[in-house]
Amino acid sequence: MFNKTEIEQQVAEFLLQIKAIKLQPNNPFTWASGWKSPIYCDNRITLSHPSIRTYIRQQLTALVQEEFGSVDCIAGVATAGIPQGALVAQELGLPFIYVRAKPKEHGTGKMIEGEIIPGQRVAVIEDLISTGKSSLQAVDALREAGYNVAGLAAIFTYGFDAAVENFKNAKCRFSTLSNYSALLKYAEQHGDIKTADLEILKKWREAPAEWGK
Repeated sequence: MFNKTEIEQQVAEFLLQIKAIKLQPNNPFTWASGWKSPIYCDNRITLSHPSIRTYIRQQLTALVQEEFGSVDCIAGVATAGIPQGALVAQELGLPFIYVRAKPKEHGTGKMIEGEIIPGQRVAVIEDLISTGKSSLQAVDALREAGYNVAGLAAIFTYGFDAAVENFKNAKCRFSTLSNYSALLKYAEQHGDIKTADLEILKKWREAPAEWGK
């Protein structure tokens, strides 16, 4: 039985435990986009922890089966979605491909690496969803190559309204193992954040582009 609430809390616990997610409401991070943020997420760190890596592999696999049903292929999104996608493909015994952030600048100029078989039903694996733009760029590339994209599964999402809207407009389903709301709930219950800081963290999610200016 796929217990979504239980998995959300367990993944939140793991990400905080290994510091794949860091919360610093009073000493914010600066993202590549220039946004100020009280949270930083680097799910690559899960790969260095075998038991957590195994749990995430198993739950991402279950999520794909639960949400998208039978698929013919797994696609990872460069770069952090590549190892997660390869692990899921191995678990399911399916072919694996990955999508570059941009076409290769030499040789064949490929955007998709691996054996491309148009018409296959593919599940896309990502590590993290913020606005969803880079993930949907990969979805577009797969569709242009002739794939039927069943949907996208990821480890974590910040839960931005913009991401929901972007996936809706792209007509692409997505689902994640955990999310920002589940993370705050776990962190508050287990003393990882102070009550006063909780309000700061909630306000950031409401208007992330403007927060901290």
